[in-house]
This record gives sequence, structure tokens and C-alpha cells, in this order.
Amino acid sequence: MWAQLLGRAPVPVWAQLPVWTQLPVWAQLPLGTRSAARSWPPILRPAHYARVSPAASGGSGVPADLPGAAAASVSVPVSKPVSKPVSKPVATQVVAIDDPADPRVDDFVALTDVALRRRREPTDGLFIAEGERVITRALRAGYRPRSVLVSPARLGAVPADLPGDVPVYVAGADVLAAITGFEVHRGALASMCRRPPLAPVDVLAAARRVLVCEDIVSHTNLGAIFRSAAGLGMDAVLLSPRCADPLYRRSVRVSMGEVFAVPYARLDPWPGALGLLRDAGFTLLALTPAADAADLGAFAAHLDTADPTAAGPTDSGPTGSSPAALGSAGAPARVALLLGTEGPGLSAPTQAAATARVRIPMAHGVDSLNVAATAAIACYLLGRR
Repeated sequence: MWAQLLGRAPVPVWAQLPVWTQLPVWAQLPLGTRSAARSWPPILRPAHYARVSPAASGGSGVPADLPGAAAASVSVPVSKPVSKPVSKPVATQVVAIDDPADPRVDDFVALTDVALRRRREPTDGLFIAEGERVITRALRAGYRPRSVLVSPARLGAVPADLPGDVPVYVAGADVLAAITGFEVHRGALASMCRRPPLAPVDVLAAARRVLVCEDIVSHTNLGAIFRSAAGLGMDAVLLSPRCADPLYRRSVRVSMGEVFAVPYARLDPWPGALGLLRDAGFTLLALTPAADAADLGAFAAHLDTADPTAAGPTDSGPTGSSPAALGSAGAPARVALLLGTEGPGLSAPTQAAATARVRIPMAHGVDSLNVAATAAIACYLLGRR
């Protein structure tokens, strides 16, 4: 009323009423009666059911069927439209699979049979990528997909950039388990085409920091090593003939797809092929827990120095090497770090082929770390970032 006396815009009647009466009629009713609001006349409906469009209300947000006097003074709140999630586009060739023996899904059969998959996948020129992120990284790295297998509920996990001519096979949980040998929880599985293996000389051409793995047969450890190599600045990975397959499903998954980002090759014969690294100007560091090995941290601190008086190990035998000799002015040193398998570590012939033996000092009587953890520390010390 006072606003009207001052000559200002009239205050709506509803604003002069007690606060509780300003609530919509439906909001003043018990909860049990609110569900009937859909059938109420528009003036009594909650705003969610009124669905007033600006066009229908002249842009005012007031229902068009509201009586004239009330329409001028009552503002009806209109709920914002609920945005629905937009489904990702998937390949047009979506095929339902209800028989685990269907030959179209043969690429995905018995994924938990390690011996079978180790023999079959390289021979057939394929590997399995598991999960949307890993599949996407494989696609972006240029690997060509053969097919995708997914449950109906996870069809949205199929990457949007999957080529349209790639078949997407959809199967229920029981059929998926019968095909793969395990319960698929990570969305989609994709069968991808392998590439021809790289030659060691090609991998080493532009590399300055390299990991060399001897007989690391654990797919989990190998995947973790590749992830550390990618994230901590190593340029390439070389593998002895007995090392696990980097493209095996578990290795790919543990690496989070980083096996696609780091060039790798196999060295054969072993350890004779290590001569390729020496010929390319690499210093070979054999990582060992032996007490007489040089401290890797001190060694790494002087790798790229050109100062001949730099402190550090100075013996030139297999247990040490002058750090000053490892680098040259204006160019990072070419260093290859040799990692051995769990338990035995590096073999004696491999250590003998190294330029120097290095270690990560341990505390509290601990002998050594898991090879994946060791690789992460070594990559942090040696990697280029």
C-alpha cells in the first residue's frame, strides 16, 4: 500500500497477503494429493505441469488461459526444460548376438586363456582393447578396428569416432561371459588390427632415453612400465624375446593405452643385440640391488653435463662409468636403462654387457622394489620432461 501512496508501480494483490498464502495451491496441500495435480485446471497446476511457453504467454511466462485480471498481476514460475543426455553416435552396423558360438565374435573368444591368446593374437594380427578410453586411444594412434563387442546397457561406451563400417556386436551379460570367459564390466571390447613390428634401429633413430626389459613376463608389470615410460619422458622401450606381449589385453589396460604412445621393438638375439645400442652411442645402465653399484640418483644428476670434473662414479669398469662421458655439450646423453624380471633380476651376461651397474638405495633392510615401481623411479630420474 505504501508503494501505491508514493506513486510507484502497484504492488500485486498476492504480494500483500501473508507469506504462506503466496505459495501455489498445490504446494499448500498434503504430499499425497500432489500427484493428482496433472488433472487440475491450468491455473492450479504446478509450473512443471503448466509447461507455459513464451510464445503461448506473449513472453511473460503467464499461462494464456489465466483470467485477464489475474494474468496481469500473477507471475507463474515456469520450470526450466530438463536437458536429456545426448547419446553418442555408434556405428550403423549394430548386430545382436545371442549365440556364444557365433563365428562373427570369434575374435573375443576365451580372453582369459593366456596361453591361447598369446599364440593366437600375434598370429591372427589382432589385439583386444578394453574400455572406452583405451579404444579411443588406439583409434587416435591409428590402429584399425575389426569389430566391437558390447552389452546393450553399455552401447553408449562405443567411441563416437568409430568408423561407420565397423560392426558393433551387442550381447547380453550371460552371452558376453560365455564368449569372453569373464564378466565384462568395462563397457566395450574392441578387436584391433596389429601393425607390422618395428625394427630396433628404427626405434633408436631419434631416441635419447630408452628402457630395455629382460624377460619381464608379467603383463601387469609390463603395462605399468609402459605407462611410466610414456608419462615420465622415456623415448622408447626395447624387449628381450621372452618378454610379455605389450598388446595383450591386460598390458594394454594397465598401461591405460600408453603402449600405443611409446615406440617399442624386440631385441634378438639376446643379449647380443645390445650391441646395437652401444653402436648407436648409448650408455647401458644395468639396474641391480647390488651394494657395489653406483647410486642412480647421483648418476642421473650428471648425465647431461659437459663438465669433466663433475662429481660421481669414476671407475670405467662394468660397475661404474664417468657421468661426464655420458653427455656432450648441447645434446642430451643417450642412455638405456636395463631392467630385469622379478626375482632373479638381470642375468649375468646382460650385466656384463652394460656400461655401468646402478642401484636405487633402499632403507630399513629392504632389498629392492617391484620392477614396475623401480621403473617408475628410474624413469623419473632419467626421463626427459
